[in-house]
Amino acid sequence: MYSVKEAFYSLQGEGARTGRASVFCRFSGCNLWSGREKDRATSQCRFCDTDFVGIDGQHGGRFAEAEALADHLAALWPAADCHGVPYVVFTGGEPLLQLDKTLIDAMHERGFEIAVETNGTIQPPKGIDWLCVSPKGKVPLALSQGDELKLVYPQPDAPPERFIDLEFRYFYLQPMDLQPSGGADSAVTEALSYCLAHPHWRLSLQTHKTLEID
Repeated sequence: MYSVKEAFYSLQGEGARTGRASVFCRFSGCNLWSGREKDRATSQCRFCDTDFVGIDGQHGGRFAEAEALADHLAALWPAADCHGVPYVVFTGGEPLLQLDKTLIDAMHERGFEIAVETNGTIQPPKGIDWLCVSPKGKVPLALSQGDELKLVYPQPDAPPERFIDLEFRYFYLQPMDLQPSGGADSAVTEALSYCLAHPHWRLSLQTHKTLEID
């Protein structure tokens, strides 16, 4: 059984694949926060800006079989496109609580390239084509390698230097937009300055928010 908060077709708004047309599948649930405001202050991740509770979002629902969910997601890709490689991003919450090899195989059978955006605390199944890890605070990582490490910045308990020796192809700082003081502009300025001083890191902006798209 798979519980999906929402699924939709849009452009990837952040990180190394910004601008790429994507089907997004947001699974319900996370292992670092319940998703409820009353629990935010005591959670392991306190700055999440995503609603991943329930199955009531666009194209959300429960799917008993991987084949049914794969068909559901494949139907969101534009049928007229015969050139672009179909691309699906599994996200959450924490997608690795639900994503399994059966669903990965079903999406590959439908011609999809598969990306995952995870907090890095759970080992993934085989077959993922693009793995993006976004560390959260002091939480230990189970994943030390992948395609993209995307660190929300600044996090006092997760300084960039803690991750620089891990085996990722790309390292991104993404300004936090829920700063208690100074606001998002302050976080952008800090991230920009850090990237200029440490050019191993690249700046990731949430362009989907600027463009006001999903």
